[in-house]
Amino acid sequence: MPEIDSNKINSAFSCQGNRPLYRSWRRVKDAIARYGVVAGGLGVIVAIVLIFFYLLYVVYPLFLSAEAEAIFKYTVPEKSLGRTLYLSVEEQNEVGVRFTDIGQAIYFEVETGKLIDRKSIGVPEGVSISSFARGENSQGVVAFGLSDGRFIVAKQQYKVTYPEDVRVITPELEFPLGEEPLALDGQQSALEKLAIQSDEDSSTIVAKTADGRILLASFEREESFLDDEVTLERSDSTLDVPASAIKFILLDKEQRNLYLATQDGRLSSFDISNKSSPMIRQHMNVVTAGLKLTSLVFLNGDLSLLVGDSSGLVAQWSLVRDEQNRPAMIKLRSFNVSDNPVTAIESEQRRKGFITADVNSLVGIYHSTAERQLVNKTVSSSAAVALALSPRANAFLLEDAGGKIHAWRVDNEHPEVSLKSLWREVWYESYPKPDYIWQSSSASNDFEPKFSLTPLVFGTLKAAFYAMLVAIPLAICGAIYTAYFMAPKMRGYVKPSIEIMEALPTVILGFLAGLWLAPFVEQNLAGIFSVLLVVPIAVIVFAFFWQKLPESIRHIIPIGWDAALLIPVILLNSWLAFVVSGPLESTFFGGDLRVWLSSEMGINYDQRNSLVVGMAMGFAIIPTIFSIAEDSIFSVPRHLTNGSLALGATPWQTMMRVVLLTASPGIFSAVMIGFGRAVGETMIVLMATGNTPVMDLSIFQGMRTLSANIAVEMPESEVDSTHYRVLFLAALVLFMFTFVFNTLAEIIRQRLRERYSSL
Repeated sequence: MPEIDSNKINSAFSCQGNRPLYRSWRRVKDAIARYGVVAGGLGVIVAIVLIFFYLLYVVYPLFLSAEAEAIFKYTVPEKSLGRTLYLSVEEQNEVGVRFTDIGQAIYFEVETGKLIDRKSIGVPEGVSISSFARGENSQGVVAFGLSDGRFIVAKQQYKVTYPEDVRVITPELEFPLGEEPLALDGQQSALEKLAIQSDEDSSTIVAKTADGRILLASFEREESFLDDEVTLERSDSTLDVPASAIKFILLDKEQRNLYLATQDGRLSSFDISNKSSPMIRQHMNVVTAGLKLTSLVFLNGDLSLLVGDSSGLVAQWSLVRDEQNRPAMIKLRSFNVSDNPVTAIESEQRRKGFITADVNSLVGIYHSTAERQLVNKTVSSSAAVALALSPRANAFLLEDAGGKIHAWRVDNEHPEVSLKSLWREVWYESYPKPDYIWQSSSASNDFEPKFSLTPLVFGTLKAAFYAMLVAIPLAICGAIYTAYFMAPKMRGYVKPSIEIMEALPTVILGFLAGLWLAPFVEQNLAGIFSVLLVVPIAVIVFAFFWQKLPESIRHIIPIGWDAALLIPVILLNSWLAFVVSGPLESTFFGGDLRVWLSSEMGINYDQRNSLVVGMAMGFAIIPTIFSIAEDSIFSVPRHLTNGSLALGATPWQTMMRVVLLTASPGIFSAVMIGFGRAVGETMIVLMATGNTPVMDLSIFQGMRTLSANIAVEMPESEVDSTHYRVLFLAALVLFMFTFVFNTLAEIIRQRLRERYSSL
């Protein structure tokens, strides 16, 4: 009889005795694992939901309309000192000023209307003010035309001090051309209309006289190097135009473009770059026949005119160069602001917005680029006399015919954004036609932000498309061969080698793509295309002749190791393709394929383009698609393949009609995960493209993607600014894009699984 091991017997009885405790501990571990998995899954869902709502929280203010509310109302300060010619308010909305028709500047508190100071323009006795004009808003320059043919130029400024930590704003009035009135000519004819622009170096004034002439005077400041004495060099000229019907004169801040308009809407533009010989540029009608021109001002930047007419329409006309590179005024858009004549238009100083008022004091606030109406309020029951917009566009003053000033607060943070400006073509200033443009910032307040997300979405899809075009055939075909045809030992080398490629940092791939691959492709473009033609043909030819060899030779290579034979074939023929590409390029493409594409085909070539991105990013996502697809194919049950082969199907028939169908949910998941990786990739597209937001399908042009744009511009954006929130909107679009596609992919995957689960 066999010897009985007492230790084993004691151990068995011990386990039997501790079985309830063991089962209890196992139940505890199962519960911990179950609740841990549930908590982890819920945590992921909660995190995604929180990310979504945070993005929505940052983006939501972009689409809020502006708000305006009345805050103060009082009698016009010092009403006895004349009728208001011009009403203005300083940046802090604490001090207002009105210039009157007797040459007085009345400074008052915006909150109460209390008089702060009164300054005289210095109109000589026996002379009256016959016209008034103001220059660019930010310069604070005003001009008074006198009845004796002279004029006075004044400049308003505000000095800010902090005595005892209390802000005090002190108004000042300067005279850049001197306190004494200057004459335009010696005929002493009253100046009926006036236009003025002045900066630190020069001043230009244009006037219409009572005797029907248009006079132009230019003053250049010259400073002596020896004694710092400043002198004014003056030049005068007369425009040879019929001036009797002129009602509006506008001069841009660059002192190069002059506009004269009649009340029936006849507009003439002049080039006055050469002050001694102004040149007529264009005549046009800017209002519909039968209507009257009631208001004409510049939009911020002085590239566009805002034309108000008697029907309540405000149109934007901009200076655009035509196909012959000649500047011409073109109507970009119009706004139906009222049913009554528009009497006043004021442009914002820092954005492309403006405020209007009609004869019934109906005030509207608009943004030209976004084509949005932001505010539409009736301010007074009396007609509007004067309108002033704060430099920050967060308040405005309106004086009515009843002698009251109304002060309103405005909350208008993000007027530049609308669904049209984000997703549709917009006609921007100085552009020959509407287009999709992303150009978010500039060093000038005159800049027109261009926040079109369409070229960014296009660039994202374009980069993903070319990356998938490279990755899908290589990854899927490689997965099929590795999982089904390759020898197990060789698979043990190949699969880990490809999967370890996924560990390569994308910043390294982007660095190599930008600094090495892009120049290499540019210098060897013909060789790249030769490889794409020569290598597939060489593989097919090699396979054909390999099948013709005797079986004794072919069987030297074990089954499943055939792919190793292709390595030298591919390397040798790739080298051969680069060798022959030079002579081919010289023979058929004039020695340079890039130049031939540009001259003969009209296709421009950028060094960092979609071809480079497709190769680099395709290399990055191949391991992802390959690994998941290979696992799916390898996991197909053996009884399915064996049954198919037993019924007489060939290995390829079994692969195509059994294995791929069964593995199709996993293969589809692999493709969609790779696509999601391509859509969200940042560093490769950031370094391997020119980051130019253009919409061009050409494989030789670059692009800018949503993710790369966020990475580039987020560090320089001001927190809570429109630019900042639009970048978050781009992130939200990217989030929703990947979420929707992944959801659709999961639905399709489940349906494929249900359809082929019976196999």
